[in-house]
Amino acid sequence: MINSDKIFTKYTKNDRSNLIGILQDIQEEYNYLPETMLKKTAEHLGLAMSTIYGVATFYNQFRLKPLGKNIIRVCRGTACHVKNSANILYALENELKISAGETTRDKMFTLETVACIGACSIAPVINVNDEYFGGVSIKEIPKIISKFKKEEKETDKKELHEKLS
Repeated sequence: MINSDKIFTKYTKNDRSNLIGILQDIQEEYNYLPETMLKKTAEHLGLAMSTIYGVATFYNQFRLKPLGKNIIRVCRGTACHVKNSANILYALENELKISAGETTRDKMFTLETVACIGACSIAPVINVNDEYFGGVSIKEIPKIISKFKKEEKETDKKELHEKLS
């Protein structure tokens, strides 16, 4: 577990102007804003939890829930929309059994929509972590998902082998 004291020692106690900086540091360490850390932030800065939550929910850079290991982004920009990205999103939601903005129970996938990925020439496009899939069709969705599940199993096997060696 991360030592939260490291985050707070960088910031003057009761200096409310440090709120966003602290939240950014927490998010960088945890990849989201755990409630326990928000409570510590409120105590450190002398702010009400409602103020902390107000800031954390106002800025879309902050997350109140952990992300999955694989983040799938579905482009909903004009070019992708025209090429049926709504159906791609629907197929992903059905395959993963979650809605956009949610994470699977096993914390393996988070599904997001974005206004534009910037790869209009290969529309419709999705992005999984750092990998782009252009001209994607509904039929390809199960194959794409299984690719990342397979990679996860291989990583787990490798880690187990290393622990046993």
